Amino acid sequence: MARRRLRHRIPVRVRHNYRLLAACATFLLVITVVLGSTRIRPYVTSAADSATSVVTIDIAGTVDLFDSTVAHEFSLVFRDDDYQRLLDAYFDDGEKEYLAADLVVDGTAIPSVGIRLKGNSTLSGLTRDGETAQRTGGQFGGGEGPPGGGEGRFGGGRQFGGGQGQPGGAPQGGNGPGGGMGMGMGMAGLAAEEPETLPWLISFDEFVDGRRYQGLQEVAVRVGGMGGGAAVANEALALSLLATAAMTTQRYAYTSFTVNDRPTTARLVVEHPDEQYAAGVGTSGVLYKSLASGSFDYQGEDLVEYQDDFKQINLTGSQDLQPVINLIRWLSEASDEEFDAELADHVDVESFARYVAAQNLLLNFDDMAGPGRNYYLYHDLDTRKFTVISWDHNLTFSGDATSGPHDAIGMGGLGRPATVGEGGGPGGRMTGHPLKERFLASEAFTEVYEAAYRDLYQQMYASGAATATLDGLAAVLTTIDGQDAQAATEELDQLRALITERIESLRDQL
Repeated sequence: MARRRLRHRIPVRVRHNYRLLAACATFLLVITVVLGSTRIRPYVTSAADSATSVVTIDIAGTVDLFDSTVAHEFSLVFRDDDYQRLLDAYFDDGEKEYLAADLVVDGTAIPSVGIRLKGNSTLSGLTRDGETAQRTGGQFGGGEGPPGGGEGRFGGGRQFGGGQGQPGGAPQGGNGPGGGMGMGMGMAGLAAEEPETLPWLISFDEFVDGRRYQGLQEVAVRVGGMGGGAAVANEALALSLLATAAMTTQRYAYTSFTVNDRPTTARLVVEHPDEQYAAGVGTSGVLYKSLASGSFDYQGEDLVEYQDDFKQINLTGSQDLQPVINLIRWLSEASDEEFDAELADHVDVESFARYVAAQNLLLNFDDMAGPGRNYYLYHDLDTRKFTVISWDHNLTFSGDATSGPHDAIGMGGLGRPATVGEGGGPGGRMTGHPLKERFLASEAFTEVYEAAYRDLYQQMYASGAATATLDGLAAVLTTIDGQDAQAATEELDQLRALITERIESLRDQL
């Protein structure tokens, strides 16, 4: 009788389907025993080619933020306690956490934006109470220290390309090799006590989901003191010339920049390649950011092994990193003959030729082959091909003005024939990129590269675009609150001298 009462306490559905339930339990037990120690890898097979975060509000503002012909105004206000916690996270653990701040852009109030420190090598000289953050494994590129010795961080008093930096790693002017402008490569000292001078990433939707400002999700506030001096005029010039040549680049503007009650400074604000930016690169594609800590080495098929190499920017959930792994694997296995015959199946060759040529023309030491590994990969879901997008141009115009189309670009050093394994300059394993190296070493692509080089030379230099852009930069910089007028004039004069020599040298070579 007791057994019958117990039986009736079990729900009817369970009693009627006990055989099925028992079979399922047995199957789960077998799976647990057999596959318990096996790694299960998720694969994304969806071909979805759209979807960005839902935009709930887009603040129009009063002035086009990236109208580079006018002066802009940024003002940030945040709590000191929050700022100290941000610094604790970075100095203790290397984490770049966001804090909430109230922002005013050109008179438009935007409350509760997120701001965080931005950069890798850029932040390597950051001090707090006179002390730098301790890091292992080097600062620049996640490997050895900077070329030419030093203390494993950018700005330790030594310049790339030789020579002694000024105290505090400040930029050093003067004439460099080849008669060009030897712009100082030491990093200007950054102090946590001066937040108005630090490199920042400003996120409009970090604390308010779906918010945009003029369609922008994020903007980067660039730091002075590398390559182009305090005005970062070299980066502004490079961005302008890339746009002139109809290449994918980022928009920029100069702005006064005030933090709490600190002194106002002049800063360069640059469009950040975020999810919204990716949607504008092509009609259908995935954007991947190369990380400074990464490499382009094949490490097997496990996506987790590449988390230090690339970050996926958009279409997460519908796409993954597999196309990049496929490219890396093919490149690592292809013979020279296969590379010549099959590169066009994987990469938009004409676009890549223009990318490589532009980096040489702009004397960019720190491109995809540089220690910062500064580039993005865009994978077109229709053509299944990659294009390379340049990023981070604060070390442009830092080499020898007489460098030719087949010379490697060294920071502050003489141009010389590029060889496989060198990449963009001195530094051994810190520099170099197998895709760029093999492309330049292959005679099969010499013609397309040289044609791209001549075309870009005409558009950037021979047309007068470079000198006209410098005139425009000079005009707007005089209107920016917080700008050191004398320093900006000197920097622009040095940059103009370099451009003049570059134009004349390439005219003779080409």
